[in-house]
Order: sequence, then structure tokens, then C-alpha cells
Amino acid sequence: MTEESKSLNFIEQIIEDDLTNGLSKDKLRFRFPPEPNGFLHIGHAKAICLNFGLGEEYNAPVNLRFDDTNPEKEEQAYVDAIKKDVEWLGFQWDKECYTSDYFQQLYDWAVQLIKEGKAYIDTQNSEEIASQKGTPTTPGTNSPQRDRSVEENLEMFEKMKNGEFPEGHCVLRAKIDMASPNMHMRDPIMYRIMHKDHHRTGSDWKMYPMYDWAHGQSDYMEQISHSFCTLEFEVHRPLYDWYLDQVYDSETVRNKQREFARLNLNYTVMSKRKLLQLVEDEIVNGWDDPRMPTISGLRRRGYTPKSIRNFANTVGVAKRENIIDVALLEFNIREDLNKIATRVMGVLDPVKLVITNYPEGEEEWLTATNNPEDENSGTHQVPFSRELFIEREDFKEEANKKFFRLTLGKEVRLKNAYIIKGEDVVKDEEGNITEIHCTYDPDSRSGSGTEASKRRVKGTLHWVSQKHAVPAEVRLYDRLFTDEAPDGHKEQSFKDFVNPDSLEVITAYVEPYLKEAKIGDRFQFQRKGYFCVDNDSTEENLVFNRTVTLKDSWAKKQKK
Repeated sequence: MTEESKSLNFIEQIIEDDLTNGLSKDKLRFRFPPEPNGFLHIGHAKAICLNFGLGEEYNAPVNLRFDDTNPEKEEQAYVDAIKKDVEWLGFQWDKECYTSDYFQQLYDWAVQLIKEGKAYIDTQNSEEIASQKGTPTTPGTNSPQRDRSVEENLEMFEKMKNGEFPEGHCVLRAKIDMASPNMHMRDPIMYRIMHKDHHRTGSDWKMYPMYDWAHGQSDYMEQISHSFCTLEFEVHRPLYDWYLDQVYDSETVRNKQREFARLNLNYTVMSKRKLLQLVEDEIVNGWDDPRMPTISGLRRRGYTPKSIRNFANTVGVAKRENIIDVALLEFNIREDLNKIATRVMGVLDPVKLVITNYPEGEEEWLTATNNPEDENSGTHQVPFSRELFIEREDFKEEANKKFFRLTLGKEVRLKNAYIIKGEDVVKDEEGNITEIHCTYDPDSRSGSGTEASKRRVKGTLHWVSQKHAVPAEVRLYDRLFTDEAPDGHKEQSFKDFVNPDSLEVITAYVEPYLKEAKIGDRFQFQRKGYFCVDNDSTEENLVFNRTVTLKDSWAKKQKK
């Protein structure tokens, strides 16, 4: 076995084996088939990266097909959001398709099955049908209507189509094998009546195909060579193949379904139904809330397409379900933003610092490197003056030897500026520090080349000039749930584990360079984390979202 073949994942191996066994490479075609009933989440991102990644690897087309067979839950807004997400991740589909494009052909094939005695109308209610299904270890029993005549079945199916029956009156079932060890083969439902207008076909149809009937046939009509699904569809594969057997023409490509493990992430939920509950119960502020695992939420929080693609590639594809630590996702965004984010200074919990020996009324502009990881990133100017803001946590009146920030009688460096020494404090009536007084070494300016500028001190603090500081709303996001598996408790709702501290909104002060920041721009607030300009931001009111802290602070909390 060559080194190259050793590195193939099992999905790639399936494709390589098919090519070896005679499938022409120009017949390869893949698809990503979302349901337009919600926003895509990080689990879908893995499937997107898999299918479109295979398209890039094999130079094969990839279709974006919307599985729009349930008009009760589907909306055009979801279609638009899904397209935006796929494009944002950096992928472009070959054909934009809809299962609804194939409603007539699916209907015609269903009529063909009725005529061949392979499908029948059943007017029993859902409870009666379920009671006849049997169990995985005992066979089911035939519906008393299983042998209805072809003529009557055709007549009733036409009435279903025309809306002459009320919802729930009857269904069309495939006639397969009620004794099959696979429960999905026990005369599955192909069509159900729904008097709901469809977002694309309007009121043309009064019944809609079930997923299992529509899925494989849509793959076939698009001549998809490989239909990759998550593991829960593995037991559906025999039905996928049986339906395909009924319509397959040997002159065409026969599509095959294969399965891979879905992405499960800790400290969140991935069910669209549960995500919808979070939105409807106003636990979050919409599908794109930065705490949500949706692609739109991650985008708004400041995640980059590259970080998500790298995460998907790192996780890889597997045959066995497992739980991925969300810390791996956070690692990938830190890695990417470290390379591309401009370094700026923002003080989140300010206390006033006065440099008593700095000339009153004077100011100067210092040079700050935009990104030390990128030599071509350039620089920008930062104003410096006598009165500054620093972080309250960066000062202690008395501190032990391990405290390398500002304290009385000790020196620290102000980033890009001077070395200062703590001298005194001013307190209010309650004993809270309102001002810190210090002195500076005028010869110690960073980058000046003087001997004083080369002096080494252990601590470096970020700061902003009070006179030039720009107030900004900062949203400090944390994980939405406190439990690793919020939906893994039988006796409790996943909502019981919502983190009450998942969002803290504060007013911070940032350097004036950020006044020009545009929505979506990403920055590293030095020593504090990575931040992104939120959609709510305006010229008058800057709003930043914390994407992720500089280090995994959650791990430290858990250890405590």
C-alpha cells in the first residue's frame, strides 16, 4: 500500500474502489441536501466540508439540493440563509436543486409502483399502522387494505393528489415485506396528505413525499454517484436501494448511499428542534445569536470560514459516533485569528492612571505593530497622554512576588510606550481606588533605541489614553450551557443547564483607531481575547463581540 492510499479516509477509499472497479471519474457527482426548516449548525458545516471537499479533491460537481418535502416547517428565509452559509464557508455549488423540482416525476413513479402492485393506499390511522409494525424481533402483520385493487388504489391516489381527502385520511405505502428484520422495510409510507402551501409550488400539491421515497430518487435524477449521509440513515439504506431498484435504468449511473458519523459537540445541542426552542423561548436572540452553534451564530461571533474548515478537517470522518470537545473548535479559531487579527488595545474594566511627571496638556502618537505574526501587516498610530485607563485587575496596592503587573514601588511597561512606577492611589469614601498615580521614565519609550528603552521589566500592560478613548459596548460571550451534555439527562430538560453567565454586556474604552472598524472586522484586544465588530455596531455606537479568550479559560474554571 502506498503512502497516499494509507492517508485515505474510508469515504475516499469507497470512491477510489469504485473508480478502480470501472466508474468513470467524469461520472462522480456529490450533493449537500439540507432541509430548509432551520439554520445550519456546525454539524452541517462538517457535511458541507466533506461533500464540497470531495468535489474539490476529485474535480467533480457538487449539487446544493434543498429537501423541501415538508411545507409545514419550511421557509424561503431558511433557503436564503443556507445558501449564504455555504458561500461564506468558501464553496460554490454546481446546480441549485430542490426536491420539489421532482414532485411530478416522484408522483409518476409512485403511480408506476401502484400499477405493478408494489404500493397501496391505507386509510388506517397512524396508531393502527404502528400497532401492525411488530417489533425488531417479531414480524409485523399485513394491513387489511394491503390487497386493495390496483384500480381503487389509483383512483384514491389521484384524489389524494387533488385534495379530495382531509389530512390524515389515508397514506400511500410501499408493499415490501412486513416480516423484514429491518423495520424500515415493513411497508413504509411514501406519501401523506398535507393541505399546506409550499414555498415554491404554492397550492399545486395536496400531498407530499416522505424523505425516504424522495431522497434516493432525487439522487438518481441528479445522477449523484455517492450520497453520503450520517449514521442514523444506515438502517435506511436497504429501503434506499429497494426504491432505486424500482426505477433504475442500467444505462445510467446507479447512486449509492454510504454513512459517516455525525459531529457531536459538547457544551451545546445540535438538534434543530431544540435550537428552535432556544429561539422561540427567547433564551437566545435569534438563530444568529453568537452563543448558538449555528454557522450564522459562529460567523457573527467572529469565527472565520478557514477556522471552521480546519476544524472539520481535523475532526475528519469516522464510522463511529463520538463527542468532540468544543475546545478543539476554539483552538482552531485562535490559531487562525492569531495570524490575521490586528492587535489593538481596549480596556474592559477601566481605572484611571495619572502619570504625574508627564507634561500636562501634552500628547504624542506612538507606533503600534498591527500583527507581529505578519510582517506585512503594517502599523498604526496610538495616542498617549498624561491620563490613561488601565484594567482594574492590573493594579494592586500590595502584591506578592508572583504579581507582575502594576503595584506601588514597582515598575511595568506600558505597551508600545514607557516604563512607569506605581507611586500612590486616590480612593473614594468607601475605600475604592479611583485613581492610580505613577511616574514614568521619559527615556524608556519603546523602540527609541535608548539604553532606558532596553531595560527589562517583568510586566507589560495595555492601556488607552483617556482623552482619546472611544466608549464601546462589549459583549462577553461564554458557553451557552454549563453541562457537557445538556440534552443527555432523562429527568431534566436541556434548558435547565443554560449558563446564566453566557453573556455579559459592558462598556469598555478602546483606542481611536477602532472608530474606522467595519461590521465583521476582527481584532485581538491585547491580553484580553479576540473580538469582532457586531452587526448592531454603528458609527455612533461601536459594538464588539468576544469571539474567544486568548487561552482556554473554561478549562481553568472546571479545574477550580
